[in-house]
Parts: sequence; structure tokens; C-alpha cells
Amino acid sequence: MNEPAPAMPISFTAGATRNWPLRVSLFILGSIALLCLIGPLVSGHPYDQVYRDYVLVRPSLFAHPDASEIDNAIAAIARRMHVHIEATRDGETMHLTLDAEKPVDPRVLRAFARSDLFAPAHIAATEDEGRRLEIDVPLKRMVFLFGTDANGRDLFTRVLIAGRISLAVGLLASFVALTIGVAYGAVAGYAGGRIDSLMMRAIEIVYALPFIFFVIVLVMVFGRHFVLIFVAIGAVEWLDMARIVRGQTLSIKQRDFVAAAEALGATTPAILWRHVIPNAAGPIAAYLAVLVPRVILLESFVSFLGLGVQEPLTSWGVLVADGARNIQGSIHLLIFPALFLGATLGALQSLGDGWRARA
Repeated sequence: MNEPAPAMPISFTAGATRNWPLRVSLFILGSIALLCLIGPLVSGHPYDQVYRDYVLVRPSLFAHPDASEIDNAIAAIARRMHVHIEATRDGETMHLTLDAEKPVDPRVLRAFARSDLFAPAHIAATEDEGRRLEIDVPLKRMVFLFGTDANGRDLFTRVLIAGRISLAVGLLASFVALTIGVAYGAVAGYAGGRIDSLMMRAIEIVYALPFIFFVIVLVMVFGRHFVLIFVAIGAVEWLDMARIVRGQTLSIKQRDFVAAAEALGATTPAILWRHVIPNAAGPIAAYLAVLVPRVILLESFVSFLGLGVQEPLTSWGVLVADGARNIQGSIHLLIFPALFLGATLGALQSLGDGWRARA
């Protein structure tokens, strides 16, 4: 009589290659992570750079400035300099003629350099004892794919920088929850008895603490700081992981290979590390895939309330909050960060569901 073939270990990578929803999810996550990593380096705009002449610019594939922006900027400079300006354009260079009642001080030409539309001006000719100047002013060409925010900052770069923050919080806080939860749950489940009961009662006490109240207390005591997000989220998100690992440990410690390891004199840490945790890896990995989107969503919620990262840093939650405040006049401020956040959460949720089904 043939013996049944041993069960093959679960391979999440292999499952992903055979299941197209998992492949799509991995592709979306990889694309977003790569874009957040490389995009700010090639966007051409620092995430904290303020363009005063480009406030709440609409998303566009075309370079700025356009004709109306140039006319408005020249008119504003003429008013500040108290001169009359006649302008003609030759490609990417503006030829300007300045006329004034008094001689024009060349230092006032710094107004062009301080503008976001123009490079420093060069005097081509001086007439009428300095009352008439002919200058050449090169144009600065800029593209704002996602437009700009209410402070004139490039939204494309800020969405990608926000993605770095949100993904970092999600991964690092999940790693903290994984480390604490697995260790705590494995010890509680393997020890059993009074130790197990005492450790579980401690988890129930922490469960009873309101999360937002806990975050507010941390902010009041230590001030708003990026590290507090990890502390606050990591302090509560390991609880479910600990309970899952405890349940798996209670089942695994009844297996024959654990009894054999105990009979051979293996220490408790060795048994947990070599036998219990590896055999609970399936449920742990499945829950971890669900935990990451939960942490990202929790960080976004905290940042939406104004308790998260501080300017000029940002996260998707902060950008969504800013977009909600400007939804009537500038809906693009809400659409783009919401799309990135929704795509990431959806892909992680799909990935977690697939892995959990195989676990």
C-alpha cells in the first residue's frame, strides 16, 4: 500500500506566479514603491520648494509658464519697479524694453531672478541716460504633472515623498508588531498555565486603551515627532499577532516533534526558534500581509487628524486632509494622493487575502 505523499510547504511566491490577482498586486506594489523611491530624484522639484508664482496650478503635461502667466508676471514686476515694459518673445528668451521717468537702477532687475518664471536678466543696451533699458530674460521651463498645492509646491514630488513616509511607517511598524507579537505569543502559548493567563490578561488591558487617546497623550508629552508614529502604532498592532501566534503555538506544542525535542534536552528558546515559529510561519505571513495595509491606513488616519508627521514632511494622510479642505476649488489635491493610497491598500489587501487563503 502506497503511503500518501508528504504535504508540500506553502510557497507564497509560487502562489503569486500562478494567481493573476496576486501578480497584479505585486506589480502595483512594486511600481508604487519604485516610483516613490526614484521619482523625487528625477522630478526636478524639491518636495519643500515653494513656487510663489505657481500656486494651485492645475495638472498638466505642458511646460510652464504659458503666455498668460508671462504677461501677468511682467505686469506685476512693472508695477513693483514703477516702469513701463514692452515685451517680445524669441523662443525661450524674453526681450524687454523698460521705460521710466528716472534712470533705472540695475539692481531692481533682481525682481526677475526672484521670480519663478524668469532667470536672471541681462542688460543688452542702455539709452536716454539710463531711463530706457533693453534687457534679455531667459524663461524657466517647469512641468507640474500633478499640479501644485496651496503653497505652490509640486504635488507630484510631494505625493511620492508621502509614499516613502507611509510605506516606511507601514513596513517598520509592521516589523515591530511582528517581532513583539511573535515573541510574546510564542512564549505565552508554550508556557501555558498561569503564565499564559497572566500574559493574555495583560493583552486585554492594552486592548482596552483607546488608541487616539494614547496618541494624544504621547503628542502632549513628547510633542509631534515622526518617531511617535512608530511608537503609537507599534504599541497596539502587535496584540492581534500575539494572539494568533499563541493559538498556533498551543496546537504545535502538542506535536510529536516538539515532544522529541524536549526529550532530547532542547532548551525552550531553541524549541520555539527551531520548531514552533517555523511551523507557524504560514498564518504569521498571511496576517502580516493584512497588517501592513492596516498600519498604513492607521497612519493616514492619525495624520488626517493632524497628529502625524510635521511640515515640510508629509504622508498620504496629510495630503488627503489638505485635499479635502480644498476640494471645491482644487480637486486634484485630493485625487492624486487618494489614488496612490487606495491603490496601495487595495493591492496589499488582495495580496493578504491570497496568501491567507493558501495558509
